[in-house]
Amino acid sequence: MIAGDTRIYVSLKKLGENLDALSKLVGNNVAIMAVVKANAYGHGAKEVAPVLLSHGASYLAVARLEEALEIRKSFPDAPLFVLGYTPDYLLKTAVQNDITLTVFSYSQAMILSEAAREFEKTAKVHLKVETGFNRLGTDDINELLKICEVENVCKEGIYSHLALKDRASDEIQLERFLNIVNDLQDKGYTFKYRHIADSISAVDYPDFRLDMIRPGAVLYGMKSYEDEEFKVKPIMSMQTKIARLRAIKEGEGVGYDFEFCADRDMKIATLPFGYADGYPRALGGKSYVTIRGKKCSLIGIMCMDQCVADVTDVDDVQVGDTVIIYGDGSDNTLSVEEAAKLAKCNKNEILCRLTSRPVRIYEE
Repeated sequence: MIAGDTRIYVSLKKLGENLDALSKLVGNNVAIMAVVKANAYGHGAKEVAPVLLSHGASYLAVARLEEALEIRKSFPDAPLFVLGYTPDYLLKTAVQNDITLTVFSYSQAMILSEAAREFEKTAKVHLKVETGFNRLGTDDINELLKICEVENVCKEGIYSHLALKDRASDEIQLERFLNIVNDLQDKGYTFKYRHIADSISAVDYPDFRLDMIRPGAVLYGMKSYEDEEFKVKPIMSMQTKIARLRAIKEGEGVGYDFEFCADRDMKIATLPFGYADGYPRALGGKSYVTIRGKKCSLIGIMCMDQCVADVTDVDDVQVGDTVIIYGDGSDNTLSVEEAAKLAKCNKNEILCRLTSRPVRIYEE
């Protein structure tokens, strides 16, 4: 493996610890569907998958079938679930590869039934219920009943998704969901898994956990929940090394359009990372990196492949010095949470932006 200076370090040990902490919180009767969509939020789905499974995840969940198929190449027996919509022409492929799907229409259930018959398998699905999020799913009880009656399709689970506006509106969604589940149960249809809780609600709302939770961001150490006692650790850091040092005079410009102009004599460092590595371009001139324990402002417009930091006040700074791009927020490092606030986005977006160019280094 050829690794340049810009690298992403992923702690598999902390990942396992985060899942263990969540498992302890929710108890043995609640299954965990670990969300690894978007390449496990930028961390590397194939690399984190065995850790999550070995620490008790009942499913690995992705957004699209193509993500599941990529994981299936490495893990022939892993339980995989697709949270999003799967087009009709790909349903047969899902059955062939034993991938559990989200279904909310009778027509798709029939296609899956025919595919299951063809391959002498049983297609496995979770029904998606519309409770007010208005993205995917159905609240048509007759449609759901028709799906439940389809042969060769195992209706293993039923679920919905919260809007997370506030506790009151979340409770309305939960009530709508459970009413539909109860209606189906009254008709004789039961489900192994009922699930509606994501990372936030799984931690903050014990009564929303039901039979299964779907944690994503919390596994990777992101804290959007309110519970102050529950702790997880960020599992990712991003680092590079100084490529060049240069002294500039007061009045000199740096980078495109000379957007930055030195207001004093300065020492600047060129760093080999940019927005093509997934660092938000909007953070150019707003954010900082950490060198020798000191915050160093990024100056000028963020480039595709490079950026520049002010290292005037860093004693004995050298070419090759380690530069912390993202840390855990301690020791003057920029956390993903702080970066998201500066970029005016959310933490998941910061993580999902990370491209394949920086090599991932996995630490046990």
